[in-house]
Amino acid sequence: MIKTRRPIENKSNRGFSAPILLAVLLGVMLGVGFFTFGYAKGSSYMTDDPAACANCHVMREQYEGWMKSSHGKVAVCNDCHTPPGLVPKYATKAINGFFHSLAFTTGHFPDEIQITRRNFNVTESSCLKCHEDIVTGIRATREHKADVECVTCHRTVGHM
Repeated sequence: MIKTRRPIENKSNRGFSAPILLAVLLGVMLGVGFFTFGYAKGSSYMTDDPAACANCHVMREQYEGWMKSSHGKVAVCNDCHTPPGLVPKYATKAINGFFHSLAFTTGHFPDEIQITRRNFNVTESSCLKCHEDIVTGIRATREHKADVECVTCHRTVGHM
């Protein structure tokens, strides 16, 4: 009887296993994420420092306008552009940060900055919260119905 030998398996020739491939992919994504966070001064966006909003050159005009405005002495960007509360504030910052990064990375953004409907609603809410005493009286008049948005008349108040 002739004995046949089974070929010896060479475990080094199997290629990458799924867990190793996943680990490599995750490592690359984390590396790119940390690099981008550092390069884009990501930690500055975790603060209330308005200078962080001017990290990117397209916001320079808004930043300078804010410094000259009546709000420049009493409010920071987060007072008007993020909702109250820790989780909503940082969720909004994360969403905006992602879409801003995507726009700047791809180069797909308008020359003139435009606010999204979601961010407009956050800002409108902030106006109404901070100026509640005066808004209640104003909205009682015929010219200022509840559906009139603050920026309809006060477009340049926060950013001259």
